[in-house]
Amino acid sequence: MATRRRLSPTFFGGLRARELGGASVSSRATAGLPYLADLSSDPGGRGGGVIAVEHSGDPAIPFAISFGKTAQTCNLLAVADEDGYVGLYDTRRRLPSASSSLEKSAETRVCDWVAHNNAVFDVCWIKEGSQILTASGDQTVKIWSVGNRKCIGVLSGHTGSVKSLSCHSSNPELIVSGSRDGSFALWDLRCDPKSPNSHGETCLTSSAVVREAHSPILRSRTRSRAKAASTSITSVLYLKDGVSIATSGAADNVVKIWDTRNLKVPFSNKNSQAGAQPLEGVKHGISCLSQDSYGAYIAASCMDNRIYLYSVLHVNKGPIKVYTGSKIESFFVKSAISPDGTHILGGSSDGSVYLWQVDQPESAPIVLKGHEGEATSVDWCASEVGKIATSSDDSTVRVWSTMKMDCTNVSSPTVIRKRITAPSTEYRRSITHEPATTSRDGVVCTSGDGELQSGCHSPLQPRALHFGTPESSKKRALALFEEEALDSRKSPEAQTNSPSSVLSPPPSLKRRTIRDYFASAAS
Repeated sequence: MATRRRLSPTFFGGLRARELGGASVSSRATAGLPYLADLSSDPGGRGGGVIAVEHSGDPAIPFAISFGKTAQTCNLLAVADEDGYVGLYDTRRRLPSASSSLEKSAETRVCDWVAHNNAVFDVCWIKEGSQILTASGDQTVKIWSVGNRKCIGVLSGHTGSVKSLSCHSSNPELIVSGSRDGSFALWDLRCDPKSPNSHGETCLTSSAVVREAHSPILRSRTRSRAKAASTSITSVLYLKDGVSIATSGAADNVVKIWDTRNLKVPFSNKNSQAGAQPLEGVKHGISCLSQDSYGAYIAASCMDNRIYLYSVLHVNKGPIKVYTGSKIESFFVKSAISPDGTHILGGSSDGSVYLWQVDQPESAPIVLKGHEGEATSVDWCASEVGKIATSSDDSTVRVWSTMKMDCTNVSSPTVIRKRITAPSTEYRRSITHEPATTSRDGVVCTSGDGELQSGCHSPLQPRALHFGTPESSKKRALALFEEEALDSRKSPEAQTNSPSSVLSPPPSLKRRTIRDYFASAAS
């Protein structure tokens, strides 16, 4: 059956959404994603299954997951864990069930390597999927070549664990990182590196650093370690306009937008709970920021168990939508907007995964159950509609897919051509219990007294049927053209009425031109 995969958002649709980002969300979300209520991580569906994160049989808790962003890597899932490993998994393979995921983990894994000697908190694909960035608790960001899994650069300068990474939407050389030390840094991979470190790895320094980006206004002279930790940057986001960066922190419920051309102060500093009703006297941090592929909206997961949606062009007006239902009790619980901006996917401390429709925040979310621990990182497959991945403290990553494929039937079943064959003699005899006979010519059957008779037709024997495919329109047109051409040769008066006369009319009907005049004069 001829099928056609659903088209991705067009360039002009993205341009319109970017320029008219203040329009209602429902104008872009009416189509929605099909069959999301049928999402399943049970094996048997295409891409559905469970990945056990382990090393030499020892389970590891995954901290970050990310699908590839290009057509070549979109089905590759990068998984980073608390032991410093990064593994790549091909989600097109048949993934095992939860009961057999541990023993079959090696079959589902393409490769893995030790990226850091500390936990890896975030991963980011860059340069058409040929490189991966890893953010670690060792206070560095490393650049890895996916092909040979070699470290080709180290971004050093933070004085705390690096918690979040984001790359420029159109220039993969520009990176922003956020750290537990309260700062975020900008990096340009084209800058000249400094001297290699003790491991011989090329080191790069940041091009700009903003310290204490989310520190409280009132600070005591002596800070405890707990107070220092509260200033942590939890998420950074390079916005689609190419010059703005969004940041969030653990100390406050504020989303800040920074202009990279002037980083002294943020040009937008908005409380995430403006317009909502926050709990009195409590400052809730933000665990995660995400944006759609158009760059029109930002979603912020807040520690008050809500997800707030902003319009990028009107951030100062506060959130335009608020989503509830999940439990966000740690900064490891993340959320992500779908690439087309119609749905929000979020983890939860209760172990479930929640799915909201953007234009219907008042509706109950779809709840996906399966994890046995806190559901943390989530991500959407950019190329395959209805495929998502979620990680959990139960040391597994679940790949969810819809049992119904995202296809549009472009042909009617009545036009499908099938090869039809008559049943074989052996098959017919096995069904009708007809006695075995041998004959090379004709059909052999038996009479009432058992005498063989040749040439009779048994009502059980199918007669030879002749099937043919419909004659194509091109062939019919060609035959019609040849027939009319033959008629034109038989009847001269029909020459002016045949289709060929349009291309080659008889001389008597041709219009005379100036060339005909000089040709007749010369003759």
